[in-house]
Amino acid sequence: MTRKQLIMLAAGGSAALLLGAWGFQALGYAPCKMCIWQRWPHAIAFLIGVLALIVPVAALLFFGAIAAATTGAIGIYHTGVEKGWWQGPDTCTSGDITQLTSEQLMEQIMGAPLVLCDVVAWEFLTLSMASWNAILSFGLATIWLMALRKT
Repeated sequence: MTRKQLIMLAAGGSAALLLGAWGFQALGYAPCKMCIWQRWPHAIAFLIGVLALIVPVAALLFFGAIAAATTGAIGIYHTGVEKGWWQGPDTCTSGDITQLTSEQLMEQIMGAPLVLCDVVAWEFLTLSMASWNAILSFGLATIWLMALRKT
């Protein structure tokens, strides 16, 4: 594949993952806070891809790989929160309520987001959307690096 084709594949992959996320949202799968975090690097990677096709600067390809790897890393973090391997952000997970007073518990319930980050909304082949995002994003980072090697 040519450098241009690799850039188009990597940037197009991020665009496809964004469109997929919005498609799931349109189907009623509301995103949690960490889901939204995973979208931003995809948007950045797509914009970097468009710019890299116009301005052939090798550093852009490196930053595209960083953006893809960043959303992959967030996906791994989110997967760990979903699986209970580690605690997620307090504003996004159910957390430990055993030490709370009834007033504190009510405040937490009333202030909680509608969609919690530690609840898997959808999975395929036992992997959640966050897990699939991580796998596919690291694949896209590899494609970015392949494009960089072509310069």
